[in-house]
Amino acid sequence: MKKNSRLIIFGLTVLVLLATVIGFYPNIQNGMTLGLDLQGGFEIVYEVSPLKDGAELPEMGAITQSISKRIDVLGVNEPEISIEGDNRIRIQLAGVKDQAEAREIISTTANLTFRDVNDNLLADADILTEGGASLAYENGFVVVSLKINDTDKFYELTKKVSEMVSGNNIIVTWLDFEEGVDSYKAEVGKESPKYISAASVNQGINGDAIIKGSFTDEEARQLANLINSGSLPVKMTEIYSNVVSAEFGLNAFSVTVFAGLLGVLGVAIFMIFVYRLPGIVSALMLVLYVFVTMLIYNSMGGVFTLPGIAALVLGVGMTVDANVITFERIKDELLLGRTLKTAYEEGHHLAWRTIFDSQFTTFIAAFLMYMYGTGAVKGFATMLMVTIFSTLMINVFFVKFLLGLLVKSGKFDDKKPYFGVKNEHVPDVNKGEEKKYFGLFNKIDFVKISRSFVFGSIAILLAGFIFGVVNFAQGNGFLNLGIDFTSGSKLTINSMVPIDEQTLINDLNELGLSQFKVQLSGDKVAYVTTGEILDRTEIDTIGQTILTKYGLEMNDSVVTPVVGNELVRNALILSLLAWVFIMLFITIRFEFDYAFATILALIHDVFMVFAVFAILRLEFNIELIAVILAIIGYSVDDSIVIFDRIRENVNAFGSNHISKDAYRKIVNESLQATVQRSLYNTITTLIPIAFLIGLGSQAIFNFNFAMLVGLIAGAYSSIFIAAQFWYWVRINRKPRVVKVKPKKKSNEPEEMVILGIND
Repeated sequence: MKKNSRLIIFGLTVLVLLATVIGFYPNIQNGMTLGLDLQGGFEIVYEVSPLKDGAELPEMGAITQSISKRIDVLGVNEPEISIEGDNRIRIQLAGVKDQAEAREIISTTANLTFRDVNDNLLADADILTEGGASLAYENGFVVVSLKINDTDKFYELTKKVSEMVSGNNIIVTWLDFEEGVDSYKAEVGKESPKYISAASVNQGINGDAIIKGSFTDEEARQLANLINSGSLPVKMTEIYSNVVSAEFGLNAFSVTVFAGLLGVLGVAIFMIFVYRLPGIVSALMLVLYVFVTMLIYNSMGGVFTLPGIAALVLGVGMTVDANVITFERIKDELLLGRTLKTAYEEGHHLAWRTIFDSQFTTFIAAFLMYMYGTGAVKGFATMLMVTIFSTLMINVFFVKFLLGLLVKSGKFDDKKPYFGVKNEHVPDVNKGEEKKYFGLFNKIDFVKISRSFVFGSIAILLAGFIFGVVNFAQGNGFLNLGIDFTSGSKLTINSMVPIDEQTLINDLNELGLSQFKVQLSGDKVAYVTTGEILDRTEIDTIGQTILTKYGLEMNDSVVTPVVGNELVRNALILSLLAWVFIMLFITIRFEFDYAFATILALIHDVFMVFAVFAILRLEFNIELIAVILAIIGYSVDDSIVIFDRIRENVNAFGSNHISKDAYRKIVNESLQATVQRSLYNTITTLIPIAFLIGLGSQAIFNFNFAMLVGLIAGAYSSIFIAAQFWYWVRINRKPRVVKVKPKKKSNEPEEMVILGIND
């Protein structure tokens, strides 16, 4: 292929890429399914139990089908219904308008029965035609029309009732009749009886029937829908709920997307500034990355949530990490005096193993989040796995292909500065020159200075521990755990006007709330938390008052103790599983001491997040479990980059017995060669996080701040914890004792060796 033709193909590829993204982006945007935290709605977890004590629970799949039919009545797009464990159902409804109606329709058993005045069962809903209930009118009054399936049976039972004593010839229609609790005779005469209707029957009815009552149009339509959705012969107890107003969700979506776009732009500018021509290729890759990731996620039917968008933006840093590793390897080869083509090929070859190992460890954490997480954690994990797939696919094919076209065109053979390398740093191997530039950190003795940094970590961890103990002694808890872990209720109050904290406290006291905490976020958002499990009536009363006074709907979240305890247990299990699987993987790919040093660094990173949150008293909620696991993946990335170079230098040493001084030299040279790229990796991930913290939704501020702390701790621990601990283990481990087998004695005479003859 001619050299100029490669540049033409490069230009055409870029034009096709941009045209494809611009052309299809509106379809992708319109195909996005927003979660309830972005368009409003609610999430509820129900504990399902039999109506009668001792009865068997129906199959959960059948229950979800019945619930799904009911949700269809509401006209909600893309509802999420999932079974958790043996007796729980999680329902997420985004964009639902009347939440009270939705709750009633979902949880009402709707077990329609026809009974006589003595409460004897005459027939149940099976006597009706499926889907045969509808709103109708009789003599100007609203009724519910019923199409009868078994007309013969209906005729017999109505004839039987018509022959009863006058005054008792009544068919009573019940919804959710409870044996031993409900009774016609106890309800008759009340202004609002529990039964639906009580109709006199004077003769057998051979045909369809109607249910009369003092219905409004809406009530009759809702009753018909409930009957058509089928009975739900179980008790549904609400054990967790989270309600987000539409205004709050749309605002969170807009500001988070804007911050994310600025973050992507910031990363692109950084890559172009540092790597010049490869940086431009990387910027084009970011455009493709966002496009492909959103396309895949939409195709999977994924629901975009705030943590999910955060994962997409954070994935920008992760996918650029792969570019940084590759471009730095190419620079290393150029600084050894290699030709541009050789440096390109060798750089990609050497970088691939490191990229795969680092991405795979992040995938382990994401997979565990998906398998064992719930709600927002599962959404974050799904997006994280998609970003990993996109990163590997785009870096293996797209970046290598585009950069290869530029390199093989021959137009840049003598233009090393276009690849971020100064001409004066490149040795002329034809003149016998050796490598003469070793990076910005080549004179730093990392082993020597590591002790000071370790003491710095100990100081922060100790401060966090002291703050935690003091707060615990004051009854506030070691960490400021959110209601996800402690159970209780949380109200998010959004206001059109500035909120005065004391006025809000007085308002809540008047509404009957006690033992609550108020935390302002800015001047128009307030978080109210209490250990009380507020019921729906209390929340609706508070919400109506807040709406009237502050102009916006309130968000609320309620977590029962049983859910809180399980979340704590699951969080611990998830973290331990992540550590175990990552340790196994690194042991297989490297050796056990590399794995153990990595796990020590991970523990350090996690506890650094705990320490900072304990010192600042920031709320620690369930979404931060996703952050902890993501930090584990990101931290391992940095450690693997460093350990890959250490292993390379150990293998190149050419001796089975390496002295302490030699190990010290290996660690220092490995860190001197990799610290710069490790810092670049961290910077490219911190850029989008900084934008998300500064400009994104306050609803995920703690989420992003924890990620910020964890990433800084991860970059720091890879250099001063993981690498140094590995060095300490290597210089202190005892060398293997090789047992030499004694020679067997032989009775035959040994051959005499004569120099020059048989030696």
